[in-house]
Amino acid sequence: MKFLTNLSTKLMERYLPDAFIFVILLTFVVFILGLTTTDTTAVQMVSHFGNGFWGLLAFTLQMAMVLLCGHVMAKSPFFKSLLEALAKAPKTAGGAIIMVSFVSALACWINWGFGLVLGVLIAKEVARQRNDTDYRLLIASSYSGFLVWHGGIAGSIPLSIATEAHPYVDKIGIIPTTDTIFTLGNLLICGILMIAVPLLNYFMHPAPKDRFIIDKVKLQEPEPEPKPSVMTPAERLEHSAWLNYIIGFLGFAYVVHYFYTKGFDLNLNIINFIFFFAAIVLHKTPRNFINAVDEAVRGVGPILVQFPFYAAIMAMMVNSGLAANITNLIVSTASEDSFYVLAFLSAGIVNFFVPSGGGQWAVQAPVMIDAVNAIGGNLEQAKMAMTIAWGDAWTNMIQPFWALPALAIAGLKAKDIMGFCLFVLLLSGVVIAGVFYFVF
Repeated sequence: MKFLTNLSTKLMERYLPDAFIFVILLTFVVFILGLTTTDTTAVQMVSHFGNGFWGLLAFTLQMAMVLLCGHVMAKSPFFKSLLEALAKAPKTAGGAIIMVSFVSALACWINWGFGLVLGVLIAKEVARQRNDTDYRLLIASSYSGFLVWHGGIAGSIPLSIATEAHPYVDKIGIIPTTDTIFTLGNLLICGILMIAVPLLNYFMHPAPKDRFIIDKVKLQEPEPEPKPSVMTPAERLEHSAWLNYIIGFLGFAYVVHYFYTKGFDLNLNIINFIFFFAAIVLHKTPRNFINAVDEAVRGVGPILVQFPFYAAIMAMMVNSGLAANITNLIVSTASEDSFYVLAFLSAGIVNFFVPSGGGQWAVQAPVMIDAVNAIGGNLEQAKMAMTIAWGDAWTNMIQPFWALPALAIAGLKAKDIMGFCLFVLLLSGVVIAGVFYFVF
């Protein structure tokens, strides 16, 4: 296993380009496929590219805020102490890998935005405290927890079809989460992966001579600015805790109102809202908060630069009919016995080009709903929806799109972790497809 892991890591380090290069190459691939496999003209593909380029602006800001809020919260004295205590719990390097993997997976099952940030922050804290744990594997382990997000309580597809007036309500009705998230098959997949993936990460830990131990200097936090002995009126406001506490009270008053009126309806906006105001309160003064924000914004660049390209890729895939063609090609060979597995594989392929769960559902749902009706038998629309959800989550392990926030916090590149994530992809693919075939 260690030999294969080292080989995979070296290959990825040598041949996998920076995530920005990857998205540019992926753009070219989609453009050419659209021209050669559909009736779309070059002018139309150019139009789809340009029209879709800014199609994820709101989502881009959401992701940037996930990164920024998580970073700023981690800079607070309280949260740093909490992470330090959690990072000290494992007694061995292997135990640290398992702990990071499991905690990240559990957090991502609850909410992917929360888990994505929490996992990498714990991994960084472990790296600060230990000298025997491969830093690349720590970050890969934190990202591997993201695998279970679409089977969790914040999964966008199962939550979407459980919502009144969703786009396909006329065709499939309202499907409650008891038929999707909380089914035996879905919970079985989540349970197996939460045990198997941490163990896999444990066995992938390189031999001591091959481990990448990050320089602790790179993980050091800058010393906080000392409070001026003599302050101007403006500086007094900057160093006054009551401003933070008052605005924090307003923010959390809304959070209480939100959960009281809407129940435990977690989404990315409310998670970011909680993180944002928690960070304000935990930093105590406006100056401390601003200093933490100044440091955190340095890692937001990759998201702002790359996400518009993925929006353009999605637009070209959808509007050219390329995504539907890929889905139809695979589903056309499906029988009642093989449908769920083939639907899962098709979703995994489409996810490479449409890495947004909601966007992927919009692309594949019309084709898949009709396929279930055409094949008939014992096939169910709820189970079909979960195959798309798990296909979306599965290939995230080798799709840099979602790894960008984690990598920005960690200070690594995609090629540093993808050698490990490749094996997570292989193991999880067998587990998920197996459950779909034998249980669903």
